[in-house]
Amino acid sequence: MQLENELMLQKGITHLKQRYYKGLIKGGNQLFKDEGIRGLYRGLFPSLLREGSYSTIRLGAYEQVKVLFGAHDPAHTPLWKKICSGALCGIVGSSIATPTDLVKVRMQAEGSPLKVGETTNYVHEGIKGLYTGVGPTVKRAAVLTATQIPCYDHTKHTLLNHELMKEGAPLHVVSSMVAGFITALSTSPIDVVKTRIMNQKSGQLKYGLTDNIPLFSLSTGTANKKYTSAFDCFYKTIAQEGPLGLYKGFNPNWLRIGPHTVIMFFIFEQLRVLIGMDPN
Repeated sequence: MQLENELMLQKGITHLKQRYYKGLIKGGNQLFKDEGIRGLYRGLFPSLLREGSYSTIRLGAYEQVKVLFGAHDPAHTPLWKKICSGALCGIVGSSIATPTDLVKVRMQAEGSPLKVGETTNYVHEGIKGLYTGVGPTVKRAAVLTATQIPCYDHTKHTLLNHELMKEGAPLHVVSSMVAGFITALSTSPIDVVKTRIMNQKSGQLKYGLTDNIPLFSLSTGTANKKYTSAFDCFYKTIAQEGPLGLYKGFNPNWLRIGPHTVIMFFIFEQLRVLIGMDPN
């Protein structure tokens, strides 16, 4: 949905009729018809690798980084210290995990498996190619982590300090739901930019199949780039598609981040209890 009708001038409601993935439900149903259940899980393995590195770093380092900012009282830590801590952890984690994120985006955008006579959109770009889109990826991670973890942290302690809820699973779920919505709202525009830049072709050597024989061909790549930078993508998207273009795919994004946030923090809190850590 984020890539559909990319840079197409949006006038009135006519562009809605030109969409292939018409909303979350119809789009998911169309994807299932075209590619089956495997299509819905395209890019799962690199996504798992990304979470295993990126989320491990940003969650594991958050409390320690917060202390470095002078947050010695978890119940009364200023919000700005939490935001700065989250942003720093997100930057470090995403800088390391960018290649896995890139592979995930490319696999999801590729569509149906390669058939005989077709050439893939994948290109051989070298080590540098693995960090295509690292700029918007780091920016997104900084905003996401500066929103998600501090929002959860602050909501939780606000509810506790005002004695509206007690420490436990219901508190964790409510705090996670608030954090999930705010995170989706704040990161969707950056997520669209990141996805589009990562998906644009910029390579030198293409690979495909013709009569079951591997086919290689050189491509200029850079001359065909749609965007020169994250800002360029941001500007062109608004100019061609309007502000709402930056929120393409918001509903599935929210329905991904929402449950993801709830599950992540719920398991995180339970693991803390299991190893004997006091809830902060």
